[in-house]
Amino acid sequence: MEYKFLFDSLVIAGISTILALLIIIVDSIVNNYGEVTISINDNKKVIKAKGGSSLLTTLSAERIFIPSACGGRGTCGACKVIVTTDIGPVYPTEKPFMDKSELETNTRLSCQIKVKQDVSIKIPEELFLIKKIKARVEKITDLTHDIKEIIFKFNEGVDFSFKAGQYVQLEIPPYEKIKDFTQRAYSISSAPKIKDKIELLIRLVPGGILTTYVFKFMKEEMEFDIIGPMGDFIVRENNSVMICGAGGSGMAPIKSIIEDMIDNNIKDREIWYFFGARSASDQFYIEKFRSYEKILPNFHYVPMISESESGDRWKGEKGMITTVMDKFLKTKIDKNAPREGYLCGSPGMIDACVKIMKDNGIKEENIYYDKF
Repeated sequence: MEYKFLFDSLVIAGISTILALLIIIVDSIVNNYGEVTISINDNKKVIKAKGGSSLLTTLSAERIFIPSACGGRGTCGACKVIVTTDIGPVYPTEKPFMDKSELETNTRLSCQIKVKQDVSIKIPEELFLIKKIKARVEKITDLTHDIKEIIFKFNEGVDFSFKAGQYVQLEIPPYEKIKDFTQRAYSISSAPKIKDKIELLIRLVPGGILTTYVFKFMKEEMEFDIIGPMGDFIVRENNSVMICGAGGSGMAPIKSIIEDMIDNNIKDREIWYFFGARSASDQFYIEKFRSYEKILPNFHYVPMISESESGDRWKGEKGMITTVMDKFLKTKIDKNAPREGYLCGSPGMIDACVKIMKDNGIKEENIYYDKF
């Protein structure tokens, strides 16, 4: 009986091995698309590449970087391109990120399209300016138990220009069970005035591939690839009152924007910055922003916590960011002045803040946000 069980097990194992080999062979034959041609912006740039990978990955290998906050997982909807070649219908994984006009112009998510044939696409011209460059970790500072401030220094001669509010993609090497290079997007928290280095705020996400690496393995003097700048979360040039809201590492782009205003001596614009944290120990940069209030007479910093801790001695605002923002919009901020919103944080926080802003008369088209 035992010999028969052993024999059956060996037969099953052998069959499984043969099937696995057949799948690999068939895949290599069926999915061998050969060389494909990708035409960009009416042949302004033409590249030839091996078919079979996603359009996002194929373009990246040719140093054409399409913004992708999620690193190509299909969850952010950022890597949009217009495809002028017939490559079939829009996939169900793409439709949630498309509005009617985008569907009509055949806008697609480049991470979801596999390059199987020659294809023509259109992308914004400024994407040709995005570059991939080496940067050394100059300094790592723990701001809270789960947020690190990391300063990356570029090699001598590199002039990294960006606009306040933009982001970069940080690439890390394989580690432990992670077999491939991984990219994730992080907003720049330093001011554009500084061109030889950038500062990022990285919050630990439980189970997050990149943040786990940062918190476990990243050390000062290590070198990494940084891709950017990207994004259009930038200040609109007008006289509207700026209502800003963020939480956690969402601090980054707003900090860059405020410091850029200081560097450019923009003192007449009214700004209200609501920053929410769970507890007093999760708050950071308070003294820094209090000093900014002294430099910018119309800047108001409103930090708050949603939960009290024993002995925290917190004397500021308490409650959810939406509650505090709603109170200030109703009682302290001029309802008759033109207002616009700038939000950075989790989708849930942003959606809740957008509702509060709309309920207080701010038009949705005047609310800008950066979800992560």
